[in-house]
Amino acid sequence: MSKIARSTKHRDLAEKAREKKAALGADIDLARYSSDAEEHAYQEKASALPAEDKAQLMKVGVTLDDASQRSGTFVQMDRSVVHSSASQEGVEVLPVTEALEKYDWLQDYWWRAVSVDQDKFTAEAELDLQNGYLIRALPGAKAVYPVQACLYLAHKNSVQKVHNIIIAEEGSELHIINGCATHPMNASGLHIGVSEFYVKRGARVTFTMIHNWAPEIEVRPRSGAIIEEGGVLLSNYVSMKPMRSLQMYPVARCVGEGAIVRFNSILVAPPGSHLDTGSRVLLNARGSRAEIVARTLTTGGTIISRGHIAGSAPEVKGHLECRGLILSDRGTIHAIPELLGEVAGIDLSHEAAVGKIAEEEVEYLMSRGLSRDEATAMIVRGFLHVDIEGLPPELAEELRRAVDLSEKDLL
Repeated sequence: MSKIARSTKHRDLAEKAREKKAALGADIDLARYSSDAEEHAYQEKASALPAEDKAQLMKVGVTLDDASQRSGTFVQMDRSVVHSSASQEGVEVLPVTEALEKYDWLQDYWWRAVSVDQDKFTAEAELDLQNGYLIRALPGAKAVYPVQACLYLAHKNSVQKVHNIIIAEEGSELHIINGCATHPMNASGLHIGVSEFYVKRGARVTFTMIHNWAPEIEVRPRSGAIIEEGGVLLSNYVSMKPMRSLQMYPVARCVGEGAIVRFNSILVAPPGSHLDTGSRVLLNARGSRAEIVARTLTTGGTIISRGHIAGSAPEVKGHLECRGLILSDRGTIHAIPELLGEVAGIDLSHEAAVGKIAEEEVEYLMSRGLSRDEATAMIVRGFLHVDIEGLPPELAEELRRAVDLSEKDLL
């Protein structure tokens, strides 16, 4: 199928989804948000961006003044790509519209891991594409440092619609920090982000997403992944700041023998936030493995924490863990773990727990000389810190720093 024909097919499906599936996501009126934000100037040096914007990006692990420990950088403000570069041989970082013009083969990945007609948000990302990125590791290339990417809402009441493609070619290794943030004066907006991950045979991708939105921001990520034989996808998600609503449910498909997926998330819902999140893994190949770990905490908001592991091939293993902590009588956590076994010889398990801080733990720490507030803070800090196996040192440090910064506001 030609590039033009394939594009027409996707647009036709998106048009039908926009018309027929408006009920999916009916909680958001797209007409409330503007797609006409003014263009931002491209910067050859990312360090030339305004200081207040760079300060916001620092909070989500994106460092622009000194990128010596980054293999590449991508920054998009509203609908404008303001910087894109790669600093390591074998690593590509491009605006996705430029990549589509450069590589005909990229159409073979377009809407393969995510359905264009999934809902009205995927339809909008196709019908009014506002860029996004291609991050790719060439065969055998191993990223020394993480690639950093930031999707930034700068204008009040604007909508951002992006489509990202991440490809780790055979035998490659790729680490990514993806930070999402808003300008300090931006009170409201909508972010629609489609992300497709392709982990080839023997490749490894570590993807760490850190969200730092604003209290009236609505967020609708739509993500999918395909992992081939011996491939590894390690996905980490951190959201500890207020936002109006978040709805995300990434789906990973293990299609090659011995493929591995791990989803880790740390979620905090302050008053006024509604977070409907989760992950799904389809273990469709012999010996594939999955782990989903969620730490959720509410100080007054609502969290729906979903997890689903399905095994349809012999010798697969999966474990799902969801732990929730309620710090306010006004907060709620709804944990929904699901396991589906379709063949003999599989090993799937789950554990879920939601509750409050045990008074005996607080009293024990107080007996050791801490105040009640200090004891509570120590327990919460321990609850939120999750050791993530296989995380590169640079990403582990950025993740720890993001959690520590958010804890200061939380506690």
